[in-house]
Formats: sequence, C-alpha cells, structure tokens
Amino acid sequence: MASHRDLPVGLVNQLFQNNGSSSFTEFVGSYAPELLPRRDEVLATPIGDQVPHATTIVAATFAGGVIMAGDRRATSGNVISQRDVQKVFRTDDYSCMGIAGTASTGIEFARLFRVELEHYEKLEGRTMSVAGKANRLATMIRGNLGMAMQGLVVVPLFAAYDPDRDEGRIFSYDVAGGPYERERFDAIGSGSIFARGSLKKLYRDGASVDDMAMTLIQALYDAADDDSATGGPDVTRKIWPVVGVIDADGFRRLTDEQVAGYVDQMLEARMISPDGPIAPLR
Repeated sequence: MASHRDLPVGLVNQLFQNNGSSSFTEFVGSYAPELLPRRDEVLATPIGDQVPHATTIVAATFAGGVIMAGDRRATSGNVISQRDVQKVFRTDDYSCMGIAGTASTGIEFARLFRVELEHYEKLEGRTMSVAGKANRLATMIRGNLGMAMQGLVVVPLFAAYDPDRDEGRIFSYDVAGGPYERERFDAIGSGSIFARGSLKKLYRDGASVDDMAMTLIQALYDAADDDSATGGPDVTRKIWPVVGVIDADGFRRLTDEQVAGYVDQMLEARMISPDGPIAPLR
C-alpha cells in the first residue's frame, strides 16, 4: 500500500482544501496519524518523576493588554536538569502560552498549538476569536489525558489580547482541559501559590506595562524564595525570566537587557527590604 508520501501533489492539495475541518491536528490525524504524538500509548510504569518539569508561570492584565512571565528552571526530582529552559511561547500575533509540568510535552504542545492557529487562519482567512483559541487549546489538553494519568502532565496558562474588548484576557486549565478565564492575574506551577500571593499584594488595576512587568518579576522572585523548583534570576550566568507582552500592537518578547533592568531595580530594593514591597493599606 502506498504511504502518504507517495500520494500525488494534486491529491495532497485536495486533502488540504477538502478535509472538512479547519483543525490542523484533525487533518493530520486523518491524513498521516503517525506524524502526531501518540496520546493512547500506555507506559509500563509512570515516568513523570524521571523527566524534566517546568514550573512557575505568571500573567496579569495591564491597561490595554496582558503580560506573561516564566522562570527558567527545569527540575527532575531534586535535581536541576536545566537552568535556561523557555516556558513562555508566542502562539500567534496576539496570544501566547506558558507551560508548567512535563517540559518536553509542554514545548511540543506550544509548537503544535501555534501551527493549529496558523492553519485555521490560512483556511478560514481570519484569525480565530480569543474564546475559540482557548477552547481549541482545551481540546488538545484533553487529548493528552491518558499520558497525564501516566505522570506526563502539562498544564498551560494562555493569554491573549482581545481587540473586541481592547483588553487582555487570561485562561488557565485543569489536567482534563477545562478552560477557566481568570480576572486580572493568575499563576500556575509549583511556585504558583507563592506567586499568586505576591500578585494579590502588588496588582493594581490600570497599571502601565512597566509597572506590571516589575510586578511579575517580583512575583517570580517571591515564588523562587519559597519553592525550590522555581528558579530566580541568575545574575552570574545572566539568565533572566522570559517576559512576553501582548497589546494592540501584537506580541513582543522583552529583551534580556530590558528584563535585566527590572531585575537590577528589584534586587537593589530588596537589599533594603528582603521580603519585597509592602502593599499599602486602603
């Protein structure tokens, strides 16, 4: 039997145009399922503790957009397996996602989701709505449930700019793919409880992007202060958090020099107040 690689180019083009779905993963699943990651395989033993895990991601809205930041540490049990892993990814011009959980699977999710959105835009001639993007990502997470039960869990945080509302929106997920829209800010990963506490203290409605970037840097530092799996800024190796900003102008990643400036400002203040800024009484 001929493989999909032996099919005539004209037939392949016909399949692309008449597959009945704007979903890239559904198209590949019907045309060449062996190219997709296997989600139905059962591992002999759970291996979740043996592979690198990504940890803390934080996101918050600001006046006219949304910002997301992630630390750079990946751990395998009690071992630091990588110090400079990227956990925040651009998914299209107006959205991004951060990953917590199994690092390799999460990176794969981010790449596949980006192709999914590009495929939809090319077929439909328009960008998917923010709610549509959030729901499409939920479907992909739900498809990984079997592997999650084996310990290969991925829990993303999704953020996007909504042009219809002229504001940023944030969605978190459970392991079964349930999407939950979050107001103002959210955090995921092993250090999320500490990061969320910091955000509750420092978040201000209508803050500028500069103020909110500093708030997220503070939150990641607070998470690293109490969670060993979360990495703080590595000044000696010059490894800084990844920070992505989305507004009406689209997605942009802050440069290392920009993030280093926020980190230097934060560390200088913490030399005087090690526990960070104190929330004013209202």
